[in-house]
Amino acid sequence: MFRSTRKPQSGLGTALAMAELVYHSIVRSIRREHNNAFIAIGMNILQMVIFVLAFYVMFTVLGLKGASIRGDFLLYLMTGIFLYMTHIKAMGAVAMSEGPASPMMQHAPMNTIISICSAAFGALYIQVLSLFLILFIYHVAFVPVQVNQPFGAFGMLLLAWFTGVAVGLVLLAIKPWFPTFVRIFTQIYQRANMIASGKMFVANTLPSFMLAMFDWNPLFHAIDQCRGFAFINYNPRYSSWEYAFWVGVVLVMIGLMGEFYTRRSASVSWEARR
Repeated sequence: MFRSTRKPQSGLGTALAMAELVYHSIVRSIRREHNNAFIAIGMNILQMVIFVLAFYVMFTVLGLKGASIRGDFLLYLMTGIFLYMTHIKAMGAVAMSEGPASPMMQHAPMNTIISICSAAFGALYIQVLSLFLILFIYHVAFVPVQVNQPFGAFGMLLLAWFTGVAVGLVLLAIKPWFPTFVRIFTQIYQRANMIASGKMFVANTLPSFMLAMFDWNPLFHAIDQCRGFAFINYNPRYSSWEYAFWVGVVLVMIGLMGEFYTRRSASVSWEARR
């Protein structure tokens, strides 16, 4: 009798309330890696730096620096590694987000859409912040960074994130049905994209039989297009950002339909039975 009735909200009020829930869920998802958010971001930056240095040493030892694009070699590596990390981090965050049978869903305002959005935007926030910090330090301490079309290059980063979210959404939809398969497939997908993403190659220099091994991957197209925007002397001929975008849209639609169906059927007893 003392419980206040919930007043109906306008469309704007509902949107603001959902945005507030997404914000708090993003903070929670970032702090999941570590209680200190700065340490969580620092660990991600360190992981990116280690990737860049490892590939730099590998290319130097193997003498493959001449096969890259004319320009800043470290920027060439970063365009591939940044997009690869953004893609797989977004995919992993969405695939492992709170499902319909999670205890968090027992709280009235919480739902799976908020969980998916917070995981996706939390991963994007960490990657973008890490990207700008690394580029700022590299620009100030080493060599001035010159990007031919910065907005286009950043758009390809968002495209890599979007396709990662799309793949993660499909995996999230089938995770309650096949949790072991999703866990194994996620690890295989992340490892396979170390090569299948094409971040170590320039698409214009690949023969046709090798292009067929990579052009199915939307991340390959996003990375190659990003290098076209970043370097003034590189014009990608064998990739298309439209392909990556439409693949992402199709996967998002499939993932949303699968998540809607799974949400109606999932139960806590499934996990208990396993």
